Amino acid sequence: MFGLGHAELLIIALLLFVLFGYKKLPMLGENLAKALKSFKTGVIDTDEK
Repeated sequence: MFGLGHAELLIIALLLFVLFGYKKLPMLGENLAKALKSFKTGVIDTDEK
């Protein structure tokens, strides 16, 4: 996945945990999923026109 190994992904996850804390991580993930879904539907809509 993007040329990242297990160690790099673990370091990124730990940095996110330290920066945002355990309470905000679920909200951050939910907002990221909503943004990706919106982007995907936007791309599909422009392809159909």
